[in-house]
Amino acid sequence: MSNSKLIFWVSLFLLAVGNFSFFSHLVEVYPLNWQNLPFLLSVVVVLGCVNLVLLSLVCFGRATKWVLITLLITTAAAAYFMDAYHVIIDDDMIDNALKTDLHESLDLVSWKLILYLVLMGVVPAYLVYRAPRVKQNLRQAIISRAKLLTGALVLLIGVVVAFGDHYASFAREHKSLRYYTNPAYYLYALGKTVGKHFKQDSGPMKVIGKDALIPQHDEDRELVILVVGETARSDHFSLNGYARDTNPLLAREKVASFRNVWACGTSTAISVPCMFSIYDQDGYSKSKAARTENVLDILQRAGVSVLWLDNNSDSKGVALRVPYQSYKSPDINPECDSECRDLGMLSNLQEHIDAHPDGDLLVVLHQMGNHGPAYYKRYPAEFERFTPVCQTNELAQCDRQSIDNTYDNAILYTDYFLSQVIELLKRNAKQFEAAMFYVSDHGESLGENNLYLHGLPNLLAPDTQKHVPMIFWYSDSFLEDGISVDLLRDRLDEKLSHDNVFHTLLGLFEVETGVYDPKQDLSHRDTDTSH
Repeated sequence: MSNSKLIFWVSLFLLAVGNFSFFSHLVEVYPLNWQNLPFLLSVVVVLGCVNLVLLSLVCFGRATKWVLITLLITTAAAAYFMDAYHVIIDDDMIDNALKTDLHESLDLVSWKLILYLVLMGVVPAYLVYRAPRVKQNLRQAIISRAKLLTGALVLLIGVVVAFGDHYASFAREHKSLRYYTNPAYYLYALGKTVGKHFKQDSGPMKVIGKDALIPQHDEDRELVILVVGETARSDHFSLNGYARDTNPLLAREKVASFRNVWACGTSTAISVPCMFSIYDQDGYSKSKAARTENVLDILQRAGVSVLWLDNNSDSKGVALRVPYQSYKSPDINPECDSECRDLGMLSNLQEHIDAHPDGDLLVVLHQMGNHGPAYYKRYPAEFERFTPVCQTNELAQCDRQSIDNTYDNAILYTDYFLSQVIELLKRNAKQFEAAMFYVSDHGESLGENNLYLHGLPNLLAPDTQKHVPMIFWYSDSFLEDGISVDLLRDRLDEKLSHDNVFHTLLGLFEVETGVYDPKQDLSHRDTDTSH
């Protein structure tokens, strides 16, 4: 078999078995009936031609078989996640995958995934590997490939022209369907990711807040613990009106829970750098954030002692220039059973505080929180209050109630963890103006409209993936310094976002700098809430 024939048959196979999600979304928009059938068949032809052209452009010579083998296996994996969780494999999802550690990756492994990989990836890959190869000289190979490309392009253009009105409407009103084409879209996204990587690594670091300082008249010491939550939904916090009592311990504390807070993105790789960035959601990009200092750099320059403790995969580039410690290992984290718990990040924190007799302190705690899909692993057994639970990472096998039960048990554990953070702060309230600031990175889909997990582009993502909890607790000494509890209560339903984190952190430490915007600071004494 020549390389061109091999490319043709692999393209046909990928079209047939790798695009269930695309075709299922397509028939939702264009129901399968006699009126739509000609156009639907044309879409099949167009997608087949697109895949054929793409494979023709990335397969050359002796490398052809290995490229096709790689594409078969990666397309099988992409098809599984798209079919099982209805996610989209875009550049942000690829970035997330590249930054996910082994522990998180293992949570995604299932027998269904293995079945996809074997039947759709390994078996056809083996057949490609074993296929006899026709020897062609360079001239013959070029002619053969030119015929294949020309035929595919002529057929593609002819079909699009024949159904011009349909495709004009399709491109204008339903262009989001292209996100589900496999492997076409993830190959495009992969190229975009590579391009961003090289762009991101070029150019000097942009320094911001050079003028940052803490005024001499601020003689009180501040101790702030910022908890970056993981995959927590605002509407599953009883503090925000959820019917279940998922925050029994926080409800006993004098906390302000903001009910109308929106994430910068729908994935950790986007939201965590964004919330620490000077750029607002509209102006944010990963490349700009990677080449610009963040609020931790400004605080450190102003004299605040900054520490990042992580029970997640990593800081997503935020803590590269401040002290950092991972708590993913039982060698460091004393609270480990089936996995290492968020509570372990507090084990040595008092020693760290005691080791700094002077100055202000900021500690960032990056939770494992409600990281899916294995929600049942996110909490110790004693927090399994809501039953029955979904004890599998194949969420589609569980009913909605058991998924909610499992997810809510993990919220209960976060409630306990945050209460312990507050207790630690209370023990240090005589020496510090102490505060806890909690905000989740993004939300989660729990089966609504057959969507699971997170990571959809913002334009397509439901509110469940973007609406996040944000909670404040202040010691009495902080309140006595002028922060108004009434002001906080007046803003509980105001529309807020991750954009507020940057300026609120500067405000909590009373840092004076030209990049600080008091209107974005939730703790500002004279904030005009009319904006």
